[in-house]
Amino acid sequence: MNRERELAQAFVDLADTYASDFDPLVLFSRLVHTCRGRLEVDAAAVMIADGRGTLKTMAATEDGAAFIELLQTQTGRGPCMDCFRTGEARGIPDITAERDRWPKLVPAMLDNGYRALHTVPLRLHDRPLGAVTLLNARVGNLSDGDAHLAQALADSAALSLMHWSTEPARVDDVITRVQSAIAAKTALEIAKGMIAVYGNIEVGEAGRRLTDYARHHRVSLADTAHALVSRTMDPTVIVGDPHGS
Repeated sequence: MNRERELAQAFVDLADTYASDFDPLVLFSRLVHTCRGRLEVDAAAVMIADGRGTLKTMAATEDGAAFIELLQTQTGRGPCMDCFRTGEARGIPDITAERDRWPKLVPAMLDNGYRALHTVPLRLHDRPLGAVTLLNARVGNLSDGDAHLAQALADSAALSLMHWSTEPARVDDVITRVQSAIAAKTALEIAKGMIAVYGNIEVGEAGRRLTDYARHHRVSLADTAHALVSRTMDPTVIVGDPHGS
């Protein structure tokens, strides 16, 4: 499949969440993996803001990228925070030049193998909802073509979030949908921890098993996580009986 067809398929995959069984966790996972797969970047992550304007990481292609996002939300400083506040993309071609501005972020990025960062706003009608972060192990700006494509993918994801219902949508409805997406992400993290403890496995492996279960059974990952957290689903369904009984 050539690049044009791959890109067309990527946008179709993001738009596929218009269906009534929309799963926001899948949407954000598709977004970051599409960015990493279709752009000249080594990692990607996405954050959205809750009702108080606090950014929450929704998906990341690597643990290092998730940590970079977490550090920025904890300190309230960094290019992703600036991108969300201004609604404008930011490019940092060499993070080492920013030590004075972001003394905690710079060493964290270097420790995780990243030298450059580009971030674009996740927005709806010029209203920032969050930010998409693109990380590179090498210095340099993102090409203009990739920067425009990254923004287009982010805009497509925002529209999918807005149309998460068969009911006619209003602009203010996206606030409720963002809150629901954040709640689903929180439930997923709790469910991953439950499965990790129950099955005596790593959290990353627990996440993979949850995703595999949802995909295999054609059910929502968000609904699966909620069922585990509310204890209407037995963890043995995901990991089996660790005691072999």
